[in-house]
Amino acid sequence: MQTADEALRERLVDAMLTHVPFDGWSRAAIDAAAAELGVDPAQARRLFPRGGVDAALAFHRRGDRLMAERLAHAPLGSMRVRDRIAFAIRARIEAVAPHREAVRRAAALLALPIHAPDAARALWGTADAIWRAVGDDSQDVNWYTKRATLAAVYSAAVLYWLADESPGWVETWNFIDRRIEDVMRIERAKAAFRANPLGRAFLRGPGRLLEAVRAPGAGGPPHGAPDPSGPAPAGADAAGAAPAGPGPRRGSGG
Repeated sequence: MQTADEALRERLVDAMLTHVPFDGWSRAAIDAAAAELGVDPAQARRLFPRGGVDAALAFHRRGDRLMAERLAHAPLGSMRVRDRIAFAIRARIEAVAPHREAVRRAAALLALPIHAPDAARALWGTADAIWRAVGDDSQDVNWYTKRATLAAVYSAAVLYWLADESPGWVETWNFIDRRIEDVMRIERAKAAFRANPLGRAFLRGPGRLLEAVRAPGAGGPPHGAPDPSGPAPAGADAAGAAPAGPGPRRGSGG
């Protein structure tokens, strides 16, 4: 259930979308949206205390929510895991596709070094939202590696999409399929390592340290892990900077 502030913030973000292509994610866009809705500018600014970056992050969270709503009604149970992930990434991009310039502006804003922590939380939040939506129940270090890997794939996909002029963005969907195939190769390599005598020896020795790593709610994240419940996520529909891990690129947008 939305609070009154949350509902007004969402209305303001929607109204800003016609102004962002000209004013960017800025106080000017916030003021223009407030005037359009007949909202006191001071009240609107209170909802976005840091101005454009908070508006951009609200836009990003909106994209995550729209994606989750679509996935909740999709036949994910009949799909392979890799197909679920590809479908979810596509759904996330399509959720903001009508506002590609707003995504581009958000990506550029969140790529600034000063906004790197916000961008990282945003991107991590999107990866977490996707994994939760497709039914991930990891409780160990895999909780982190899955999200870090997906964050890299998602951010690359958004950057590719922003430059894609193919009909129906078919090249972006093909790009996503290729990147997921790369991830599956890594997973097959990990499985082979676990089956290898040297791999088994490692897991019985130094690798046992990984057993202490638990997902949030199953023992808590290790010190320094991104906290998807923290302020800011899912960027202004800008899937921003990457958390530590396989290294998604900053300012991925969408």
